[in-house]
Amino acid sequence: MIDHAHDLDALHEATERLLSATEKLDDAALAQPSRLPGWSRGHVVAHLSRNADAIVNVLQGRPMYADSETRDRDIERDASRPRAEQLADLAGSAARFMDAASAPADWSRTVTLRNGVTDSASRIPFRRRVEVELHHVDLGIGYELEDLPEEFVGREIDFLAERFDRHPKVVSIGATADDGRSWTTGGGAEGNPVVVRATAPELLGWLCGRRDGSALTVEGGPLPVLPPL
Repeated sequence: MIDHAHDLDALHEATERLLSATEKLDDAALAQPSRLPGWSRGHVVAHLSRNADAIVNVLQGRPMYADSETRDRDIERDASRPRAEQLADLAGSAARFMDAASAPADWSRTVTLRNGVTDSASRIPFRRRVEVELHHVDLGIGYELEDLPEEFVGREIDFLAERFDRHPKVVSIGATADDGRSWTTGGGAEGNPVVVRATAPELLGWLCGRRDGSALTVEGGPLPVLPPL
């Protein structure tokens, strides 16, 4: 069962880690490439700021973004701002989200996200936490998948396994972490079932496109190619 109050507390901690880390960046560091193709660190920070405001829209019943073009244009517009503006916006947008999420609300209601995706409002704090945690890693400033809280790693693998379940381009996959946790996913494409084993952070990295899977032990066939998220 989703506990939105727990997720809001965990999100606050993740956001504080992010804000503390980005405080150490200067203008030159923000302009350097991130780990996301074509994006500087400034793009990642700008995306996190605009995503926070977009999720406020979701919680308050408005469209998440006006359209994809506006989303992309706003990120590009904000990516090269001076450090002080970037970091003030990152902190301010995070605070606006927490204010909106703290208002009395029916957390069991259904909300609409980008591209018509719907979900329970109770899952929104965790969705925002995913953005904060993974994009912190994407900045390439010393926070790695191995630094992510164990509980978060397991839940995000749960989410991604559910997302790829019965996907028409993914064969059956059984994934096992070295701590004994296991997941199944795929199964919508023809081909032999594949078993993969690794640490939980390595499994997460492969499933979310942050690692190439070279650290995984694979049995039953080649490592499946996963579709983009």
